[in-house]
Amino acid sequence: MISAIVIAAGESKRMGKPKQLLPWQGKVLLQHVLDSILGSEVDEVILVLGCEAERILEKMNTQKIKVVINPDYPQGMITSIHRGLAALGKGVEAFFVVLGDQPGISSQIYNQLIREFHRVYPSQKILLPTYQGQKGHPALFSIDYREEGSRIKGDVGFRQIILDHPQDILRVEMDTDAVFQDIDTPEDYHNLLKRKLSGEQG
Repeated sequence: MISAIVIAAGESKRMGKPKQLLPWQGKVLLQHVLDSILGSEVDEVILVLGCEAERILEKMNTQKIKVVINPDYPQGMITSIHRGLAALGKGVEAFFVVLGDQPGISSQIYNQLIREFHRVYPSQKILLPTYQGQKGHPALFSIDYREEGSRIKGDVGFRQIILDHPQDILRVEMDTDAVFQDIDTPEDYHNLLKRKLSGEQG
């Protein structure tokens, strides 16, 4: 079983309003992100919310999603990952750590990483999507890292796993730079919208 932990608990300080609720392709941004995962071969989706969780949930269809609330979200993203790890179901082989502000990540990207994981595990246990050699998201981690990930503290966050286990990493080249496009500011949002409208990205 493959899980996806979607991190969407932040305060969107640079955006000035909850970016989870920005319009994107006829729905709110976070719903679009979730629908891409639900359309993939991922078996379990765990959504971690924090700031304005109630307001966000009012706009969402979470019927097939496990929702977890992280009251410690002001202490950083790693606290949301901890909550997601604790919520993983039985029989999970690997889990994605998904940023809730990357609308360009398609179902195909998840599927490509899942299929590569099944091909290379246990020789490689961490899969990183890349574009022209540049690392992006979402990373896929073997369940072997659940306990170690649950103990991480500090600013480096879950990147610590990647730093500590370089020998376990397989880089998987993608055909889109969506793997490192996220939305932090109004400018980011408008630029990505423009690209979407011009048909530059999928």
